[in-house]
Amino acid sequence: MESIDKFDLAILQELQADGRLTNAELAQRVGLSAAPCWRRVRALEEAGFIRGYHAEIDRHLIGLGVLAFVRIDAERVQGDATRKLEEAIRKMPEVVSCHYISGTGTFELQVVAQDLDTFSTFARQQLMNLPNVKDLHTSFSLGEVKASHALPLGHLSASS
Repeated sequence: MESIDKFDLAILQELQADGRLTNAELAQRVGLSAAPCWRRVRALEEAGFIRGYHAEIDRHLIGLGVLAFVRIDAERVQGDATRKLEEAIRKMPEVVSCHYISGTGTFELQVVAQDLDTFSTFARQQLMNLPNVKDLHTSFSLGEVKASHALPLGHLSASS
């Protein structure tokens, strides 16, 4: 699959809005019959445009009231030392996202915790003891203005 056409774009938009749509519902919404719609969804999955389907869980309702943004400064940003740090971060379920960043710091993490005491323990016992960590800088979310996993797709319609 080399390019996205208007039907593929419509499929992506609908599935981002509701990943639980049946194929029949999706086909009706995008203006295709069921079989071609199903083939297109499979092609989008196989090409990697659709990486999976997930339930969006309210972290507050499951007792994860703290969202922290943690900038990690690494001792060395090269080779094996960085790979070991990446591997350790990937294994931590409390870290819900991790990005290489520009500017000050090496990584920016989003970390969830039950409360400030739980976060403090996690930071002192886990994050500070990660391999190759020089320093941590933490900011806490005081409230979410927007939290969406949906990606903007408007630029794709301009090119199709």
